[in-house]
Amino acid sequence: MRSRLSRTFVVSKSAFGATQLTVIGQTVRGSAAAAVLQSIANKSTGYRTLKGNCTQKTMGEAVANVARRMNETVEEEKDTLDLSACKLINFPDAVYKVLRNVTEKIHVITLANNEFKSLTSKFITNFGQLKELNLEGNHLTKLPDVIGTMLHLTTINLARNKFTAFPEKLTDIKTLERINLEGNEISEVPMDKLAAMPSLQCLNMKSNPIKKKKLTASTPPITFELLTTPEDNVV
Repeated sequence: MRSRLSRTFVVSKSAFGATQLTVIGQTVRGSAAAAVLQSIANKSTGYRTLKGNCTQKTMGEAVANVARRMNETVEEEKDTLDLSACKLINFPDAVYKVLRNVTEKIHVITLANNEFKSLTSKFITNFGQLKELNLEGNHLTKLPDVIGTMLHLTTINLARNKFTAFPEKLTDIKTLERINLEGNEISEVPMDKLAAMPSLQCLNMKSNPIKKKKLTASTPPITFELLTTPEDNVV
């Protein structure tokens, strides 16, 4: 019988309403559970360390969200992993381990509305089969060079991050159809490289301080849809 993730890692409430964490059959409750959650957070597994009276509750909710969503992906054999709004500052190592037997089946990952400041090469190499990647609403300023080696990616959402330069390694991805960089701080776009992308259909550069002259300098002419916000363009 297939081993179930819920028997390995479960966050729940006891009969008395206390937080309890079960890891590989061992259950701890109350303050002990909170201590385990805090320990997880302090060992760079990805959870933001919060201060104040709500620390235990917030940390417990963050870990519980990740655990439940991993349960859904593994037990329901989904091809998607949704870890949006989980207070993550990086991709937890524990997730790699739990998903190691189903990694090749995952084609869509959503990490939107977290607090990522960077994306590691390890993430890209582990999920090289991805078709869609959503990183909207983080604090990213760049992408690892290895992202240009992805062979199946068709859609990437990088809206509302902190990019000041266009992530040019994206232009190496021959399968890429849609790029969303809305709401960043990018002023120049590599139009020549984008025009040479064989599959690109749409580039969203709305709400960026684009230099208008750079948009018309492409040779050959672009064949994809380019979305901009006219009032944000500068000459």
